[in-house]
Amino acid sequence: MSTFGLSRPTVFMSIQPQYRIYASFFLFALTSGAMMSRLPDLQQHLQVTQGELGLTLIAMSIGSLISLTFSTPLIGRLGARTTGLVTVLGCAACFALVPWMPTAPAVFGVLFVCGLLAGALEINLNVETDRLEAMSGRRFMNRAHGSWSLGFFVTALIGAGLRQLGVPIQYHLLLTSGFAVIVAGYLLWGLVPAPRRTTGHQGETPLIAFPNWGLIPLCIIGMAAFLIEGSGVDWSAIYMRDVFHAEPFVGGLGLTLFGFFMALVRLGIDPVVARFGPRRVAVTLLTIAVCGSLLVGFAPLDWIALVGFTLLGIGCSAVYPLAVSAAAQRTDRPAAVNVAALGQVTFVVFFLGPPLLGFVAQYIGIRNSYLVTLPLTALGLFLAARALPRRNAAEQLPDAEPLDAHG
Repeated sequence: MSTFGLSRPTVFMSIQPQYRIYASFFLFALTSGAMMSRLPDLQQHLQVTQGELGLTLIAMSIGSLISLTFSTPLIGRLGARTTGLVTVLGCAACFALVPWMPTAPAVFGVLFVCGLLAGALEINLNVETDRLEAMSGRRFMNRAHGSWSLGFFVTALIGAGLRQLGVPIQYHLLLTSGFAVIVAGYLLWGLVPAPRRTTGHQGETPLIAFPNWGLIPLCIIGMAAFLIEGSGVDWSAIYMRDVFHAEPFVGGLGLTLFGFFMALVRLGIDPVVARFGPRRVAVTLLTIAVCGSLLVGFAPLDWIALVGFTLLGIGCSAVYPLAVSAAAQRTDRPAAVNVAALGQVTFVVFFLGPPLLGFVAQYIGIRNSYLVTLPLTALGLFLAARALPRRNAAEQLPDAEPLDAHG
């Protein structure tokens, strides 16, 4: 059986390649989001302050930065299938270990390893998605990232319920990661890598990936989206607890609504992008994000804050996928290098921003940690109106090189 010209004589080929990518994003979010939804419990388990918890979480950003800078050539040698298996399964195992660690330094070490794997996962899945788009002439990037958001919504909802029921964090994360390992192992074992774009850069892949001047605007746009996303994912439960003294289930609704509406927009926005173009869509979404930050920062009532988290989820939903597509389609360097360089900045902000916001929360209040994101969001909005293409890039996706019957 073949899919998009790819074939492998195994039972795995009944599953089309884009669904394997969607599942990988979903399962990574399922495991990482499980830990994020239990951060109040992790903080209590480690007996640390918000600032100390932030310093512990920064380990993932350090590992991601190293991986995004140096792992591109290794990913090219291993291929999408092997890299997917190592990174998705490895991250799940790391998240399962976190609540069993007795001290914050031990958690730091586990999260550092997880960051190394997560950086490679980011490059691998985004490049593979772009190549599938080129081969099929269809758009998958927003839906791939929508699967990630859907995973966060599902895991946030489960996490809120399990916290309310008093289920220990250790067993919650262990069961979630075990499920992810089984499903991801099955799906990724049959992955057939897509071929490179024929119109892309055909030269050697540099050993080190750094942003160049042409990529800087896209990096800032991605940073704005990821800073909002990181603040919503990491601190929403603690915000609801500290500001409104919400019960565990209500406290988890901030993350639940954030993840649900982010997923909903990403999964359904492709027709909107096709009609109005990436530029208009990104500007509109970032404007909504600004409104969400203001609502969360000044909310007098818990339900108003929940509306704010909803707007934050909508506002940062498709901005990063649009930036990834624009980076992957640049022809100045190999797509993997541009995606890695973009991810190097934005993915690190996703992990680095929340710990820094933790210090803001500790010293000047957790409300202000949402307001300090506004300047970067405004800059991202300004650049999105200039750097992103007016028309939908998917309308001009080129064909890719053919692949033989055995991949």
